[in-house]
Amino acid sequence: MKTLAIGLMSGTSLDGLDICLAEFEKKDKWHFQILKAETLPYSTDWENKLRNSIHLSATDLLELHSDYGFYLGQKVKEFIEKHQLENIDLIASHGHTVFHQPQRKFTLQIGDGRAIKMETKIPVLYDFRSQDVLMKGNGAPLVPIGDELLFSQYDACLNLGGFSNISLTSEGKRIAFDIAPVNIVLNDLAQQLNESFDENGNLARKGKINEALLDELNSLGFYQQLHPKSLGVEWCNRHVFPKLEGIAPLEALATFSEHIAQQISKVINEKNIKNILITGGGVYNSFIIEKIKAKTDSEVIIPEKKIIEYKEALIFAFMGVLKMNNEINVLSSATGSTADHCSGVIA
Repeated sequence: MKTLAIGLMSGTSLDGLDICLAEFEKKDKWHFQILKAETLPYSTDWENKLRNSIHLSATDLLELHSDYGFYLGQKVKEFIEKHQLENIDLIASHGHTVFHQPQRKFTLQIGDGRAIKMETKIPVLYDFRSQDVLMKGNGAPLVPIGDELLFSQYDACLNLGGFSNISLTSEGKRIAFDIAPVNIVLNDLAQQLNESFDENGNLARKGKINEALLDELNSLGFYQQLHPKSLGVEWCNRHVFPKLEGIAPLEALATFSEHIAQQISKVINEKNIKNILITGGGVYNSFIIEKIKAKTDSEVIIPEKKIIEYKEALIFAFMGVLKMNNEINVLSSATGSTADHCSGVIA
């Protein structure tokens, strides 16, 4: 039986809302097809609201949670009308992460799923992370279930977004973890040079690597930790941005790009990965991709544009399908929770 699902994803780098309509069918294994997908850039107003959400009072944050839910619902409704879509079975929304502190047993993705349901009249699944955190997991990464069931032909899947994360099968289990910050830092540095991002890594190419800074970054405690492990904006605010203060932006971009490539290559080499699928907006940073290729023997596979840009939204749609079927959609081997489980709230 075929299921039509819409996945919604808003990443930490705030480059827009990803909307992905996909068809899923289970035969011998799961099959998928992306039918329609687009990224809707945020208005300056919405970008500022989401960027500053971490500083809001509790009452203002609750208001934003509702407002953003209605915003998501309106955007989905416009997407459905624009493409004249019918018979959609469900919407699965990641929401926008404001806080992620699993060690304190909470994570918060705003965008109330009930508001999305009111706008669209379609069943909505949301809040996929909280249950995992309550089960002593990291609440991240969640995408490995999709890597396991939809992209099993690759040794490993690497996503380059606000943060880089990898998932692979090791000793019969799917493991996954965040590797290092990527666009959350690079975009910030590019903005200091009045660019919204470092296109193709062209700015970083002009800079000179600061070896002392590179050593400091590489010696951060997170890189010594065993997986499962995950990163959040708060970690960057505490450990990364202070180290970059007072460094010229081009020098910081060159150094941080080298840092990203070194950390990713170290993992690829340690895990003896033969081929790796790379997706996410960071794929377009050809400077970092060149560096990764130079530092590993792994075959680097860059898929078609739809998969590069919408794999995460696709997998959240898939997680919604699994939840509706009451099947496991979170892997404890990836998040560190006490058991595999079926997560998400249904509106």
